[in-house]
Amino acid sequence: MAVKIKTKYGLIDISNSVIATVVGGAATSNYGVVGMASKNALRDGAYTILNRENYRRGVVIKTNGNQIVVDVYIIVGYGLKISEVSHNVQDSVKYNLENLLGIKTKSVNVIVQGVKILDD
Repeated sequence: MAVKIKTKYGLIDISNSVIATVVGGAATSNYGVVGMASKNALRDGAYTILNRENYRRGVVIKTNGNQIVVDVYIIVGYGLKISEVSHNVQDSVKYNLENLLGIKTKSVNVIVQGVKILDD
């Protein structure tokens, strides 16, 4: 399912894979996020960190009219305040979706799939 944006010049379709790539890039750019995790942790491996080509496996997008609901699955670094990292991910994802793609988000849900010890 794609997001459709109507402009005076015509219709713009943005696919879910593009949205997932923007969401994944925004999420992983935050301090404390080790990487993206798969939404199916049992099937894909509990602590498998996704690479950039597979961000869509760690993002669930639900459309609701002109707004979307985004679920982001991440792995957080050990010793960091998970609530702060999650809040920063929410702000970053919402900002990037609105400024890069022009998509309003109804909510951004962050699901922490695991904690990993950071290498020095």
